[in-house]
Amino acid sequence: MSPSHIHVPTDCRTVTEILSRVGDKWSVQVVVQMGEGPKRFNELRRSVTGISQRMLTLTLRGLERDGLVTRTVYPTIPPRVDYQLTGLGCSLLKTVRGLGEWAIQNRDEILEARRRFDEGDTGSGTGLRQSDAA
Repeated sequence: MSPSHIHVPTDCRTVTEILSRVGDKWSVQVVVQMGEGPKRFNELRRSVTGISQRMLTLTLRGLERDGLVTRTVYPTIPPRVDYQLTGLGCSLLKTVRGLGEWAIQNRDEILEARRRFDEGDTGSGTGLRQSDAA
């Protein structure tokens, strides 16, 4: 496989920085949940298994800061707050769904590769990985 463009260190830093935000465990799950439409905080908290109130707050703030989510406060008693994906957030959702589809389509092949690796069979015929033979 050949590179499609020249490696630029600043590009790598940019990609790493952005992927650390959008690729973390909670952000992906929150974005997927909001793909169904606007959600209130407690709706999100119930639908994202295992997330604490504090972590959801931090995740939503980060997504809002990055322009992926909007937060709308309605002047009711008690106040109502809705979170919704922006256009940028929707484009991320499309990419996340594509990655999810890839994972589902390739799951069996990945599990088989893991099994072979764990058994020490890498296909070289020696039972040793190249890094082990050095």
